Amino acid sequence: MEIIERYWGSGEPLSSLQMGCRGIVIFIIALVILRISGRRSFGVGTPLDNIVVILLGAILSRAITGASPFWPVVAASLMIALLHRFFSWCKVYSEAFGKLVEGDKIVLYENNDFNAGNMSRAQVAREDIMQAVREAQLPEDMQQVSRVYMERNGNITVVRKQEQ
Repeated sequence: MEIIERYWGSGEPLSSLQMGCRGIVIFIIALVILRISGRRSFGVGTPLDNIVVILLGAILSRAITGASPFWPVVAASLMIALLHRFFSWCKVYSEAFGKLVEGDKIVLYENNDFNAGNMSRAQVAREDIMQAVREAQLPEDMQQVSRVYMERNGNITVVRKQEQ
């Protein structure tokens, strides 16, 4: 019991060694929780995914510093990961639910015209669109561009015109 107290600590203040040991354990627990949550948590970056990242970072840090009891922090983190998994499942089976929690794509350019209203709504400048066009390796005169979208995850997608 004394060895656990020495390396784990209890209450405050925690030594650097105790926080380091807690950090190792939390790292492993976070890895398990993120595997439960799924790849989307850090892969795509939709609003729902970003919420999980922010909350897990904030909550798990409390276990490392001893600001909150260890096991309730782990339980709360696991619940967040499971809720993320459930919401992701709901999005697969309900397009309306997906639009509710993450929004819909926004058309920024179509029919040889920039949509100023949608650009303002998405907080996208013309230069942001042109950057996406350059990244798609298309000419900046927009002659080869059919549409440009702001995707749900914040990426700008350029759709090339079909060859006639």
